[in-house]
Amino acid sequence: MFFEILFITKDREYHVTLKSWLSNPLTRGMDIDNPKTTELRRQVIQEKSFLRKIYLEWYSAIDAALPTGSGSVLEIGSGAGFMNDHIPDIITSDVFWSSGVNLVLDGGHLPFRDLTLRAIIMTNVFHHFPNPQRFLWEAARCVRLGGTIVMIEPWVTSWSRLIYSKLHHEPFSPETMKWEFQQRGPLSGANTALPWIVFQRDRKRFESEFPQWRLKAVKLMMPFSYIVSGGVSLKSLSPGCSYGLWRTLEHNLRPLMPRLAMFAQIVLQKLSY
Repeated sequence: MFFEILFITKDREYHVTLKSWLSNPLTRGMDIDNPKTTELRRQVIQEKSFLRKIYLEWYSAIDAALPTGSGSVLEIGSGAGFMNDHIPDIITSDVFWSSGVNLVLDGGHLPFRDLTLRAIIMTNVFHHFPNPQRFLWEAARCVRLGGTIVMIEPWVTSWSRLIYSKLHHEPFSPETMKWEFQQRGPLSGANTALPWIVFQRDRKRFESEFPQWRLKAVKLMMPFSYIVSGGVSLKSLSPGCSYGLWRTLEHNLRPLMPRLAMFAQIVLQKLSY
């Protein structure tokens, strides 16, 4: 096993993976598809100052990419986050009820009239869509011309392949030729590589199947910060006061992002109906 720790006692040996050893005790052993886990993860984000600063930076980047004008902004997968504190007028939603959620919905069936949304925003959600085509079609129906989809998602690089395949709790299948995957549960079903597959590896297919959308921007980011924060499932590896140092390091490593990035900010702009 990867990163295995050997504990030797008088009577026996214990083998514990680093992933298990680093698990956040608040959510260790919890079912990811249980709404209670989402509530606990909200507590984790609020209590881990390093992780909260990451979310604040992500929210600011998403806010800056929103188009001006009329129309509501829908957040999909609001879950454990606090985007509505940063962008007060958004419509929050998730696949099940939890505190702070306005709507329960399926990303493949959006309960909005045609051309009524200014934007759809999400953080770590797209890779949970078992049928991303259905979401992109529905989003094209609901988002007005000039509107956007703005998301921050995992990204595949040489470095992230190691982390997502060995330490991350979600499925990671960058080699699959299918965009779809079998839905196991509302949150446990995933392919962490899906955003990279759709918008990088299979970009020509995306552009052919969805001419309504223009891939306006893909900004690679954060090879180390999220790891040392521990994310929502692991213990924090660095205090909140070190956040600026890590972000300065990552800023200086910008030329290496194609090999090191863990995440990407992806912006799609609606061109036609």
